[in-house]
Amino acid sequence: MPEYRHDPILDRTVIIAAERAARPYTAQTGSPARTGPDTCPFCGGHEDRTPPETYRTGDGAPETPGWSVRVVPNLYPIVGDTGVVEPGGAASSADATGKHEVVILSPDHNADFARLTPEHAAAALTVVRDRSRALIATGAAYVSAFINHGRGAGASIEHPHAQVVAPDTVAAAVTAMTARFTTDLVAREMADARRTGLVVVDGSAIAWCPPASWSPYLVRVAHRSTRARFDEATDAEVRVTADALGAALRLMEAALGPVPYNVVLHTAPPNVATVEMHWHLEVIPRTSVIAGFELGTGVFANAVAPVHGAALLRAD
Repeated sequence: MPEYRHDPILDRTVIIAAERAARPYTAQTGSPARTGPDTCPFCGGHEDRTPPETYRTGDGAPETPGWSVRVVPNLYPIVGDTGVVEPGGAASSADATGKHEVVILSPDHNADFARLTPEHAAAALTVVRDRSRALIATGAAYVSAFINHGRGAGASIEHPHAQVVAPDTVAAAVTAMTARFTTDLVAREMADARRTGLVVVDGSAIAWCPPASWSPYLVRVAHRSTRARFDEATDAEVRVTADALGAALRLMEAALGPVPYNVVLHTAPPNVATVEMHWHLEVIPRTSVIAGFELGTGVFANAVAPVHGAALLRAD
């Protein structure tokens, strides 16, 4: 029997309807052709095909090969530079201003986060943290960081990369999530996950399937420390979180194949008085789509019970 559940972190109603997994599928799906590294602007040796870099790690001079992780402005930003005024007039209060950067995870066209060495993965996530810090220091109201991997997850360029978006205003959903943390909801869910067999990766940082997962095989990743803001995370916290994220992604690929996925950071905005918010990552493999029921009701139907999803990811 389908069962209603509530996710207190996202304030989202979910129906766990495992029986729907038996549905027949006759609709066709397509797999777009890969572009390959020859035409990829993010590959090593193609530094002249991107805007001038804002940050890099590794060797070499700016705009030359030798880098390990490279950051460039996004050519097609979600939010626009406050110094740019569209033709025909001055900026208005409705303008979506801010900064939008791309963090190229590696010069290797095929090195998605799961394939990075532990040292490289930690360095890449540290760059995301450092760019978050830098953008907040310039006055950004909030930083949203994410990885869109694969066309089905929204990536327009297949070369693995993260994005850091720093709007000049805080989204209502972010404000609402922060306000819900009158107690540490993430720590509570971590403890429940351990008790109920939902942990996928264990350690100083853990990965688990939330009991009210709104999407099949959804995984949350968090460090055990109760820190509200990702930009304030220590190097050690970032390193073990990167380890847990990489391990979860490798388990996901082993169980599900090379599916598209999103990795989304949830963190408190600066200048918000909260002691209970707990920054964390959410990994969403795109094995299903948000369809009519979800769009019409705001209630999400998940055909994979989280306990079964966790067992499959662990290869129990």
